[in-house]
Amino acid sequence: MVGMKRFILSVGFIVLLSPFGAGAQETFPSSAGPLKVETVAKGLVNPWGLAFLPDGSMLVTERPGRLRIVTRDGKLSEPLAGVPRVLASGQGGLLDVILDRDFARNRTIYFSYAEPADGGGRTALARGQLGAGGLANVKVIFRQQGGISRGNHFAGRIAQAADGNLFVTTGDHFSGRDKAQTLDNDLGKIVRIAPDGATPKDNPFASRSGARAEIWSYGHRNPQGLAINPADGSLWEQEHGAMGGDEVNLIAPGKNYGWPLVSHGVNYDGSPVGTGRPDAPGMEPPIWHWTPSIAPSGMTFYTGDLFPAWKGNLFNGALKFQLLSRLEIKDNKVVKEERLLQDLGERIRDVRQGPDGALYLLTDSSSGRILRVSPAK
Repeated sequence: MVGMKRFILSVGFIVLLSPFGAGAQETFPSSAGPLKVETVAKGLVNPWGLAFLPDGSMLVTERPGRLRIVTRDGKLSEPLAGVPRVLASGQGGLLDVILDRDFARNRTIYFSYAEPADGGGRTALARGQLGAGGLANVKVIFRQQGGISRGNHFAGRIAQAADGNLFVTTGDHFSGRDKAQTLDNDLGKIVRIAPDGATPKDNPFASRSGARAEIWSYGHRNPQGLAINPADGSLWEQEHGAMGGDEVNLIAPGKNYGWPLVSHGVNYDGSPVGTGRPDAPGMEPPIWHWTPSIAPSGMTFYTGDLFPAWKGNLFNGALKFQLLSRLEIKDNKVVKEERLLQDLGERIRDVRQGPDGALYLLTDSSSGRILRVSPAK
């Protein structure tokens, strides 16, 4: 297997010469002092997921179905070979991407996408090895069971725990959202699988008759953020409500998170969701909710040194409200929110911490950018 440096040199790159490309920057206020927001790269079409390679370059997905490498100075590779055909419709397409914890040895990545099926699509998770020509040995290790979507919620965020097992979010279906409350399908769930796609024997429903063994938690609507807190290994998720009721949840195995029976929001026509109550016995309340909805997306816990006052904070991108939300957490409770970059004017699809301690954002548009956020001083 070739080394990363050799691999980077072997792929054709598009050099960005626009004055709004690499190096363009703006300054925004924050509680930690002025923030410098630099454009690392541009020219991406609806970028969705971001993962850092060992040399500091980035793997980036584009929702229409392309996977690219972006160098640290903002050059885009040609689309990598080996990506399966995706359903690029509505919220569907090529979605999240992460590196295996042992990537330096096995070159394995995982990526989620809307897989075409029966005139619609379903959430799928695949693995493959990153090589000089693109992806090799691609294998689908999870396919959502229980219904085909015609362009609605695919979710698709991925996180890998310290034991190597993978968590994947799935969305509900508009016409069958009650399935989020039943265990015979994968709609509106977080699933947990092994890196080869097998079901871990200690999953909460692995031995229950009539239940999908891969289900970890249920009662979710459209989970578009997923992160493991490095402080304690806990799993955190955030999801879109309908009109109001976007949630941040601390995920525990086997628990019911309420959709579509309870919500802090209402349906788009103004009618109550389910019982019309925000909570009910046997259902887990959110750690935090946004009403009105901000349409949260990617999320990450901050552990770097560039913003020492923000260590342990949870950052969430927002699509509708076009901002970066910073949540201070104490004893698994949100004690403060700060809304950052509100004048940026961009839908933020993903947020990741870079190896340099800066925050990196993906902007969701047909001319999407990678932005680097760091102290202005």
